[in-house]
Amino acid sequence: MTALHHARPLLVVMGVSGSGKTTVGAAIGQRLRVPFADADDFHPAANVAKMAAGEALDDHDRWPWLETIGGWLAAHDATGGVMSCSALKRRYRDQLRHHAQRVDFLHLHGTRDLIAARQAARTGHFMPASLLTSQFATLEPLAPDEHGLVLDVDLAVDDIVQQYVDARCVAEKEIR
Repeated sequence: MTALHHARPLLVVMGVSGSGKTTVGAAIGQRLRVPFADADDFHPAANVAKMAAGEALDDHDRWPWLETIGGWLAAHDATGGVMSCSALKRRYRDQLRHHAQRVDFLHLHGTRDLIAARQAARTGHFMPASLLTSQFATLEPLAPDEHGLVLDVDLAVDDIVQQYVDARCVAEKEIR
């Protein structure tokens, strides 16, 4: 976790599709009383159509979308906010940090089998399970020099939220 100097978190909940980013992000936003947004809602129609057709997005597809997400983070820098966003590569996270330097990342990590089972159980999402392999191939876990926390998706949502809150409180105490 970063040295926090703001009372309100600015957080990206990241991970592969099906890791629980939206559920966890919304729960953290509610718990900490800050706005929550799902990056999936910011995708242009062309990106959604491409993924729904089983095609993985490339950097050309992602860049304008990440700029939009970065803009949302920058707009919520003073008030805090939580965004669920895959943020699979370091350079994607760097692009988000370019807009909002104090942003932290919560990487929801899980095994491929567990995530695949979760994807198989959900309905109504545009991202087909067939793209999970490309998501894991693209994923670059948080580097030691990145501000963030990695938590196992096999935990209950309330436990993930509590672990994030506890880690955030420890980080706040360290800067006092």
